[in-house]
Amino acid sequence: MDTQDPHDHRLTELEIKAAYTEDMLDELNRVIVRQQQQIDALLREMLQLRDRLPESGSGAGVRNLRDELPPHY
Repeated sequence: MDTQDPHDHRLTELEIKAAYTEDMLDELNRVIVRQQQQIDALLREMLQLRDRLPESGSGAGVRNLRDELPPHY
């Protein structure tokens, strides 16, 4: 027989849900921190790659496909 008061049972169920919710929130926070670290690393890498591009104020780094015609044309 269940001698537990219905209010006690409901309170217990709510406490269990709150515990699961807290665990899920902690996991989501860890995921967000990891993703932000990945974003930061990708931004650093992008800046390093941008620094490797040839410097030109006139846009000479942009290639024109007409300048790259194969030799048989």
